[in-house]
Amino acid sequence: MSIPGMRRAAIGLTALAVTAFGAVATTPDQADAGPKPVDVTLLALNDFHGNLEPPSGSSGSIAGQPAGGVEYLATHLAELRAAAKKKNTITVAAGDLIGASPLLSAAFHDEPTIEALSMAGLDYASVGNHEFDEGADELLRIQNGGCHPVDGCADGTPYEGAGFQYLSANAFKTATGRPLLPPYAIHKVQGVKVGFIGMTLEGTPQIVSQEGVAGLSFADEADTANRYARELRRKGVEAIVVLLHEGGAQAATGGINDCVGMTGPIVDIANRMDPSIDVVVSGHTHQAYNCNINDKLVTSASSFGRLVTDIDLKIDRRTGDVLTATAENVVVTRDVDKDRAQTDLIDRYKEVLGPVAGRVVGETTTAITKTQENLLATCDSRVPASCGESPLGNLIADAQLAATDDEQGAVAAFMNPGGVRADLDAGPVTYEEAFTVQPFANNLATLDLTGAQLYCLLEQQFITGRILYPSSTVRYVVDLNGTTGPSTDPCAGSRIVRGSLTFGGVAVDTASTYRVTVNNFLAGGGDGFSVLTGGTNLVTGMIDLDAFVAYLTAESPVSAPALDRIRTTAEVAAA
Repeated sequence: MSIPGMRRAAIGLTALAVTAFGAVATTPDQADAGPKPVDVTLLALNDFHGNLEPPSGSSGSIAGQPAGGVEYLATHLAELRAAAKKKNTITVAAGDLIGASPLLSAAFHDEPTIEALSMAGLDYASVGNHEFDEGADELLRIQNGGCHPVDGCADGTPYEGAGFQYLSANAFKTATGRPLLPPYAIHKVQGVKVGFIGMTLEGTPQIVSQEGVAGLSFADEADTANRYARELRRKGVEAIVVLLHEGGAQAATGGINDCVGMTGPIVDIANRMDPSIDVVVSGHTHQAYNCNINDKLVTSASSFGRLVTDIDLKIDRRTGDVLTATAENVVVTRDVDKDRAQTDLIDRYKEVLGPVAGRVVGETTTAITKTQENLLATCDSRVPASCGESPLGNLIADAQLAATDDEQGAVAAFMNPGGVRADLDAGPVTYEEAFTVQPFANNLATLDLTGAQLYCLLEQQFITGRILYPSSTVRYVVDLNGTTGPSTDPCAGSRIVRGSLTFGGVAVDTASTYRVTVNNFLAGGGDGFSVLTGGTNLVTGMIDLDAFVAYLTAESPVSAPALDRIRTTAEVAAA
């Protein structure tokens, strides 16, 4: 299939680096010498995150077009299938279909999303890190069906389970060493076999709560893919596709079908994969790209259902080998008819949800975004990409401090950037909007940390690649010419100017102890902040969303906080 005005990447024989396009794997004469190849179309998505309704704000567009919403996604998938041979089309996903979802899905434990994607024709999906948000038992319920053990069947109807198969090759039950879910699936098309291996990132335990991954262990992505590729080949499968919830990012100049300056874990993983693997459908980073890495087609469809990757395979009818593989990322525009069945599903769940979603909990004077606008002024390659403050992140930290300063004695709060999921528009803020910003239901955790541990925490930011959002009481200075400590000793770093960290204008003493609030995800060492596990006198508080809602109600109308809590030595010198 060819979509006018869009480009298509291909895999080739000789590319060992990362490229946008490569030569086809066979010549026209070779292709004409035998029986006509079997044409197989893969339609791929990733990181849907329960966005049944069209996402709003900066998350609601891509490539300059409004995009997303399952009503439109289902229509686009149907049109793409109609343009191909419907029986030769397989629909796949690379994880995080659920979790960190808007209220409409999350309020029902993401059952609406599973139902919607099943109706949309999804066949196979890898397990993402967010599929583990509520633990392995809940993931198995999502796959197999049955009412929630605590909340029951919240919409009053039985939950039948997924109409597609989750695949999880590298998540093992620690007690038995067996995969939690089937590691792969074999799909026959006109007599040829296509194998699908599903995986999440090996580092899932570092970005999911410990309760979510209890009893599980995670293996290396490339090693696991190669292991099961060998097993598939023993079963006569030569066309092999990996659905991997891990990814990378290209340079800002790259478009949705480009592969410019590709970086990230996916590059190393693809380069270590066996030559028998033909296609890698990736995700996790919420980026769009269309690459050739080590003779493999490597794709990602951004996030929230805004893109579908249309992948065409030509498979040798005799040998089962992939002859060519090409792809296009297609925008899920909103200028098509809505899928009626999806509209009915959304309307049904919205009716059950009732007036809770629309309750106004506060008001903002202007839009407050999660965008990191102050990138430490002179952010460079030695500092993580997530290297600045965010108006909404700062606001959430302020809310968490306000919820714990009196009762728990907190003097500062820090919020992780990955926990801020959406922008707030100007004007009234509904409960649903607040929930979309903070959907994880983490508890606040207030603990004692020494000044030395706090400096170590801030140094650890430059190891994890995530700059924490500080409350209004916090100020400190970053030296961009400083060094980053080793992962085993973050305290050895010199990024944070000693003596610059203050709480409420008072310098933090390395020998003194301070009450600090984070969420329970961070307190457990989430996002790699292991320093926090050494805190003492931990007290668990209210849910983070409740603290956020309470702050919005008490402080409305709320404005965007200033981005002046983290400064560089250059900024200080120029002031």
